[in-house]
Amino acid sequence: MSRDVLFFDLDGTLIDSAAGITRCVAYALERMQQPLPPADELRRWIGPSLRSSFAPLLGDARRVEQAVALYRERFEAVGWREHAVYPGIGDQVRALHAAGHRLAVVTAKNEPHARRIVEHLPFGTCFDDVIGATPDGTRSDKPQLVAEALRRLALQPAQCWMIGDRRMDIEGARHHGLRNIGVLWGFGSREELAAAGAAHLADTPAELGRLLSR
Repeated sequence: MSRDVLFFDLDGTLIDSAAGITRCVAYALERMQQPLPPADELRRWIGPSLRSSFAPLLGDARRVEQAVALYRERFEAVGWREHAVYPGIGDQVRALHAAGHRLAVVTAKNEPHARRIVEHLPFGTCFDDVIGATPDGTRSDKPQLVAEALRRLALQPAQCWMIGDRRMDIEGARHHGLRNIGVLWGFGSREELAAAGAAHLADTPAELGRLLSR
């Protein structure tokens, strides 16, 4: 019997990447002599694409691209390592893989960066592929990323689940008719995920495992 295919978001679902992302955003804005938003506002940048977060602050497209380049400069040097794996998620990923599920990472993070991070995770070999944003931003929102994952892995939406911590994960899943689970240990709130239409909510990685084994 074939098992469901599981698409995992990266930031806020597998790893707590707040330190790396916010420090790289701060680096870019400081280099551009822009005032730094408060820390709680910077945390809301985790999940959406970089360009969609920089655009309201910087205005014109040229400055947005300059900020993205500066962000990547620091991220490629040190920011990609500035994360922690959420307690318990590695065990669940390994258990789901051992149970016969096919797994992939589907993230709005730049794909080369995402691949580098996943390759260094202790459970990274459990994932068949990593689908991320294109460096030029032509593929960056979650519906586009889910569509690319379905195309690349030759899957039908009915075979798949999307698992993530932000409304964008749920919206991307619902756009294509995937089943979905919102996780509550990341950067999105229960209210955000419920408002986006999450079919299920998991408080812990163990609860995620139970939901998927029903």
